[in-house]
Amino acid sequence: MRLFKIISVLTASVCLFSCTVHPESSLPESSVSQLDLVRRSESIQPEFDSQTEAASEYTPLNFSEPVGMWFPYMDYESYMYGKSSDEFRSSVREMFAEAVKKSVNTVYLHVRPCGDAYYSSSVFPSGTYLDGDYDPLQIMLEEAHGLGLSVHAWINPLRCQTTEQMKSLPDDFIVKQWTETRTGSYVSIVNDRYYLNPAYDEVIDLICRGVDEIVRNYDVDGIHIDDYFYPTTSHEFDKTAFAVSGHTDLSQWRIENCNRLVHALYESVKRVDSDILFGISPQGNINANYSSQYADVRQWAGNPGYCDYIIPQIYYGFRNETCPFEETLAQWEALTTCESVSLIIGLAAYKQGQQDKWAGTAGELEWIENPDIIKQQIELVGSSSADGYALYY
Repeated sequence: MRLFKIISVLTASVCLFSCTVHPESSLPESSVSQLDLVRRSESIQPEFDSQTEAASEYTPLNFSEPVGMWFPYMDYESYMYGKSSDEFRSSVREMFAEAVKKSVNTVYLHVRPCGDAYYSSSVFPSGTYLDGDYDPLQIMLEEAHGLGLSVHAWINPLRCQTTEQMKSLPDDFIVKQWTETRTGSYVSIVNDRYYLNPAYDEVIDLICRGVDEIVRNYDVDGIHIDDYFYPTTSHEFDKTAFAVSGHTDLSQWRIENCNRLVHALYESVKRVDSDILFGISPQGNINANYSSQYADVRQWAGNPGYCDYIIPQIYYGFRNETCPFEETLAQWEALTTCESVSLIIGLAAYKQGQQDKWAGTAGELEWIENPDIIKQQIELVGSSSADGYALYY
């Protein structure tokens, strides 16, 4: 049991998203054996062009009782776009200092949200909001580490640019080349946005190359992915790959593809430095992870070789009719059985004072009527077997 300090809700105004609550559904059988997964992953070990040793002698900084905070890319427009490096640094320094005052010790920084890079990359094009001649990740690392914060580089592996954005990108960008020759296989379009298809070794190799250049070239303390796995349940997304896969169960096949991706990312990080952490933040509804995104959270939290920590987004109030907080917390405690995997609880600080239209009749107004929900949830997490918590504002 661990007792955490109760921290007040930060007053910073940040634009945030929430996970859609999906109806309950039955879980599939165990997706794929770990031994079989490792054997299959051997075929996608990338031949990296970068040097075999990490770029520095930096020792990653991480905490046994993390108090985390996410910094999403949606806010970059306000403090990055059109700003000089000094202006950007000043804003970042102020935000991180405020986080430290609130007991935060770990930050998750969005560095590749949509097939783009908010760092110096030879694999992905520059991010939409980066129009200055500076390296955002390097500046954020310097400011965060200067305050004793652990920094995890946050990426979305599969989500890429919109169809319109893709038109203006450099022709040497490999994903753009795939949109011209591999649409329907390596990449597919969902709601006017391109997504990579994890069914292909070449796709997983590209994603791992992107992670490799981060962990080799920057003093990050971790790599972090969230709940953007398969963007749709439609069979049209990957029907070409599935048709030649030899499988008959589409859902099970997609789950195995996600497992291969996650295992490959974990291995990419550990090949560079075993002390750098790799973590996953799936949606809080356990069953919906399987039914909507094909995310095998039981495998990841129950076996070594997938992640060092898992942060379920338990973005629910106590009266939520589908996933009440206390019950959902207990489910994740029971699910996280691997001794090498830490359980960190994601909390929806952004919901405080807001109507929760997905919570059902009983919970719709809970966040308005009870101003202490986050405080109460932190107390409950502190008395649980979880190792820490993280806040999304």
